[in-house]
Amino acid sequence: MLLFQRLKQFVGGTVPSDYFGFAYISSKMSSNQASKVIAIGQMCATNNKANNMKQVEELFCKAKTQNATFLFLPECCDFVGEHRKQTLELSEPLEGATMAQYKELAKTNKMWVSLGGIHESILDTNNVKTDKIYNTHVLVNEFGEVVSVYRKLHLFDVETEEMRFRESDVVTQGSHLVSPVNTPIGLLGMQICYDLRFGEASSILRKFGAQILTYPSAFAYSTGKAHWEVLLRARAIENQCYVIAAAQIGAHNSKRTSWGHALIVDPWGKVLANCEENDLTIATAEIDLTKNNSVQKNMPVMQHKRNDVYSLTSFGMGTIDITQDHNFANNVIKKETIFYETEHCFAFTNLRCVVEGHVLVSTKRVTQRLDSLLCHEICDLFSTVCKVQRMLENFYKTTSATVTVQDGPDAGQTVPHVHFHILPRRPRDFKENDHIYTKMDDRCLDQPDRSLEDRIIEAQKYRSFMNRQ
Repeated sequence: MLLFQRLKQFVGGTVPSDYFGFAYISSKMSSNQASKVIAIGQMCATNNKANNMKQVEELFCKAKTQNATFLFLPECCDFVGEHRKQTLELSEPLEGATMAQYKELAKTNKMWVSLGGIHESILDTNNVKTDKIYNTHVLVNEFGEVVSVYRKLHLFDVETEEMRFRESDVVTQGSHLVSPVNTPIGLLGMQICYDLRFGEASSILRKFGAQILTYPSAFAYSTGKAHWEVLLRARAIENQCYVIAAAQIGAHNSKRTSWGHALIVDPWGKVLANCEENDLTIATAEIDLTKNNSVQKNMPVMQHKRNDVYSLTSFGMGTIDITQDHNFANNVIKKETIFYETEHCFAFTNLRCVVEGHVLVSTKRVTQRLDSLLCHEICDLFSTVCKVQRMLENFYKTTSATVTVQDGPDAGQTVPHVHFHILPRRPRDFKENDHIYTKMDDRCLDQPDRSLEDRIIEAQKYRSFMNRQ
């Protein structure tokens, strides 16, 4: 996928040692890196893309005069269509002309820009537009390079007394959260508009290191008047980090009006900047991450969460960029043989395989039995097992798999560390299907250990395959 091709992992700095994601660091150092002044933009987009781009250019100019090094633009900064057909017609792929203009503006102004939600065409195998699009938040650095891509998870299908809106009629949901991205102002968690109402997603981003949450929006007037500010302040307070929310304002057409009031909120819930009801304007504030540290130290809510009772886990929020070895009971699993890892577990190639593609998934914390796992480890482990199983079936073009755990010595467990076996299955790979369980007893395997080189080559193949998915 484009996302995996464009992003690289960041490890170090202020990121926790258990942070894994698809963050990125530019290979070039920014001359503006010391400045933490950011600008939120407020505009009223229509179906006139040229006029919308002029508005964006003016917002860049305004931000530049305020010495901002990061501009946050709202959802639909490219356009607001009047109907489904027009929205599809005006949409573009990420390699299109509109994105090229945005990248050039970022480069010319030497400014990072958050493109809060553009209409990304979904192309078929013949490179032709389909009848659906993504609502896509794109991050571009000061060199005009795409740094991160997030596709909106939660679609605004809502009917109230004042309005009816069905975003899913034209938009396809994104498939996963994107891990916080390293930027000159801090680790940035990317969301879009209606995502604001789903606090679990923001808490997961915070858990993975986010210091700033973004909610670029085109919030409906009626719901914005009732909920906009209180929701933004709540996300800042509960996650103890900055919240940045650029916004659309005013009547885009006869059917759609946005609330405006773009905000910047600090980790204590204080509103630092508000565009209020002004059209085509910016508001600025300075991001001071010592505020995060102070609030989190004085009230360490993340440490107080009951991981033994409930869990915050995101499916697929792992990495193929493995940075260290891991213990497997008393053994050391070399990082070169690990092809995927998440916050609490890792997947690696097997020393002795019952069938081709037989791999293991283990917890990072060394514990012998399933009943010793904490809630968050259980959730992460099982979601990782499912992801790896899906990958193997796609890789080997199979339709079935045996997924098993030997929990305790009497069940055949020979390594005293919780782990799952995942085995892609083929038609008639055993004379009797259940014979696989006899073979699963490690003490009965008669084949020799595989070489480290073979296991490394296999892990490389899986990483490469996952990188393309």
